[in-house]
Amino acid sequence: MEEIDLILEDTKERMDKSIQFLITELKKIRAGKATPSMLDGIMVEYYGVPTPLLQVASITTPDSRTLFIKPWEKTIIQDIEKSIVNSDLGLNPQNDGENIIINIPPLTEERRLVLVKQIKSEGEKGKISIRSVRKESNELVKKLSNEGVSEDAISNGENEIQKITNNKINKIDEIIKSKEVEITTI
Repeated sequence: MEEIDLILEDTKERMDKSIQFLITELKKIRAGKATPSMLDGIMVEYYGVPTPLLQVASITTPDSRTLFIKPWEKTIIQDIEKSIVNSDLGLNPQNDGENIIINIPPLTEERRLVLVKQIKSEGEKGKISIRSVRKESNELVKKLSNEGVSEDAISNGENEIQKITNNKINKIDEIIKSKEVEITTI
């Protein structure tokens, strides 16, 4: 029985990691409000090494539509600007020689629909990841029958894995719904 408990614990942990990854990915999708986390995935060439933007500059939001980036060193301001332009965020940085200012335009209805599709796609990836964990966990539980674990215990283990899976998929649905509301609310 304790083998099954270990498998169940591992299943929960791995599914939670999938959900955390989804949340991280969704933070990158902008909802018309400026947040420093929008720039989390941006890497800047810093002395020949790709470095996360947060490690070479401070990012603040003076208001809900503006990002203000202050590089630690003025020499990398062009590199930061280039990284932002080359990202798939669709942002237009403005450089005043010392800082970079990014004005976040309000979302158009068309852009909102594109973002909702993107959110649903990320949610589907999260669900696929959860189902993959379920499949692997079920295989591990089935292998225990070779080690003398009873059929009832194996069946109970599979039922528990399914309950965990349903719970995590419902959690993903809630996260997706919440992000959709955030995007579609003007």
